[in-house]
Amino acid sequence: MNAPPRLRVYAGGLLASRVRRILTLAGWNVATGWPRADDAVGVWGHSPRAWRGERIAAATDRPLVRIEDAFLRSLHPGRLGEPPLGLLIDPLGVHFDPERPSNLENLIQNAGPATSARLTRARDLIDRLKRGHLTKYAATVPDMPLPPEGFVLVIDQTRGDASLRYGGAPGPDPAPFDAMLSAARREHPGAHVVIRTHPETARGLRPGLFRPDLADERTTLFSGPASPWALFDRARAVYTISSQMGFEAILAGHRPRVFGRPFYAGWGLTDDEHPIPRRTARPAPEDLALAALVDAPTWYDPFRDRLCEVEDIADFLSALSRAWREDRNGHVASGMRLWKRRPLQRTFGRERPLIFRDDPDEAAALARSTGRSLLVWAGREAPGHLAAPRVLRVEDGLIRSRGLGAQLVPALSLVTDDTGIYYDPTRPSRLEALIAESTGLPGHAIARAERLIELLTARGLTKYNLGGPVPDLPPGHRILVPGQVEDDASILKGAAGVRTNAALLAAVRAAHPNATILYKPHPDVEAGLRPGAIDAADADLILRRANPAELLPDVAEVWTMTSALGFEAIVRGVPVTCLGTPFYAGWGLTRDLVPPPERRTARPSLPGLVHATLIDYPRYMDPVTGEPCPPEVAMERLSEGAIPSPGAANRALSKLQGLMASRAHLWRRD
Repeated sequence: MNAPPRLRVYAGGLLASRVRRILTLAGWNVATGWPRADDAVGVWGHSPRAWRGERIAAATDRPLVRIEDAFLRSLHPGRLGEPPLGLLIDPLGVHFDPERPSNLENLIQNAGPATSARLTRARDLIDRLKRGHLTKYAATVPDMPLPPEGFVLVIDQTRGDASLRYGGAPGPDPAPFDAMLSAARREHPGAHVVIRTHPETARGLRPGLFRPDLADERTTLFSGPASPWALFDRARAVYTISSQMGFEAILAGHRPRVFGRPFYAGWGLTDDEHPIPRRTARPAPEDLALAALVDAPTWYDPFRDRLCEVEDIADFLSALSRAWREDRNGHVASGMRLWKRRPLQRTFGRERPLIFRDDPDEAAALARSTGRSLLVWAGREAPGHLAAPRVLRVEDGLIRSRGLGAQLVPALSLVTDDTGIYYDPTRPSRLEALIAESTGLPGHAIARAERLIELLTARGLTKYNLGGPVPDLPPGHRILVPGQVEDDASILKGAAGVRTNAALLAAVRAAHPNATILYKPHPDVEAGLRPGAIDAADADLILRRANPAELLPDVAEVWTMTSALGFEAIVRGVPVTCLGTPFYAGWGLTRDLVPPPERRTARPSLPGLVHATLIDYPRYMDPVTGEPCPPEVAMERLSEGAIPSPGAANRALSKLQGLMASRAHLWRRD
């Protein structure tokens, strides 16, 4: 096997761990030192230190490879220390320098007609960027207040940036921004002009091109972290020199006025102040997206340490940007048990540390005075909490952990709900709204949910991912009846009539006297941590500690009050009868013996239900990297066992907690 080609580099940035790792996975052996035969020299674009490599490559007649960030880079600018998610590795040139063709330019020029599969991929990708409000630096706020619709959007850039020095206006013109702004005002008389500040300028990292003397009564400088896609939706026209936002404006349906010579100019998709005659191809916006986002970049999966596709990057950035958006103003947390505070801090306190306050009135007052939202553990909400301007109820997600919450095993997924909480059908919840809205999901979202269903079933994943082997099951029409914790909030809120495990079994036996009834106690109850133990006299077999993922393929149906195992059965195509109102009932996917809320009128598909429940509603934290992650990563960690185990102190505390809970349950019965 031949050794990978050596890439000699002379700048610390190219030796940084993430950049070096991407180059290594792309097939390069990154090293310093004088080039030998068959070596190449790598430089970072046209950076101030690129001259070192350029001179050495010229002196040794070695090929020069220019490296730059890909177009979906990270949450924040690289100057804040965040590594890139992808690179453009170009042996021909650099995409923002039109003096010579680059690899990206050649891909666009020579692409030819795209196949129907690639066109569909491009359209799906563009839709994902729009829906996720994803851009080069994805720390954006989609619902930020914007100027009234119909403005002219003029995009500012950072002074002295290489894309301006090499891809800006040719010739002696020293002020292309001034010329662009004048043209925008002249070509749209009377229109409101909005100048969008570059993220680095907004953060004080580098100055922009706009100067105060350029302002007038109809010009607004907009420096907030608004989504470019939201700005495009409201803009009547877009003006740029060479910003990446010009490329995104094309994907959003605009024909931008371009005053420089960026990679996306000269193809008939822009109105160019400075044409580039050699660019003779006439691609569609989809072709541009395929070249710039699919074919040219090398994308890196930081969770699995491998190269990946741009769609994976969209998933990663969506998880990162969602966490940033929801946590950027900080939270006050109330009603949180002590053992949960550290994992909650890891999940919700990345931007600003959580402030814990147990007293509801004090917590609400602090949230009001600091502009933070109030996190309250669902079920521990008190009237005083409602005085906060924004209350988010927190609960475990439906793919939770490898182990029990009652054993103090932290959750990999958590939900926040500003409307209600998913297990309480007496009022609307955010999950209920997401399920209803899932009927309008695009095809790529449905396909992702279908892949998630395949992942769940193939890897045998459930809420707690516990359980031993399944014994030989008796023949007959097998009905699986999952036991529940009898004082659980989902029973207290969602059960009607049948509220105990014994009553549930009796109801199943009465409805199916000749069936083979299999009773599976709840793992919290089996562990002696929560109330709900029964003798299960109406069952033909009690399945103690059996893995539900292995059970479900061998049963004909499931009867439940509100158990999450009902959702797991639906996902695996097993018919479910509900004697309560869990979140998955009432949508046409279950047989409901209790009338569901009248507001549940939508008829989502199973992938739509899964998308709402496992993708849109929860947030996931990767236990290996500690980063917000997509559900697919969390589920792979669960199936591979890459989950920290609770210590001895946690196990002892959980036993004590269970003993106290059991006694409290007995006292309530007395």
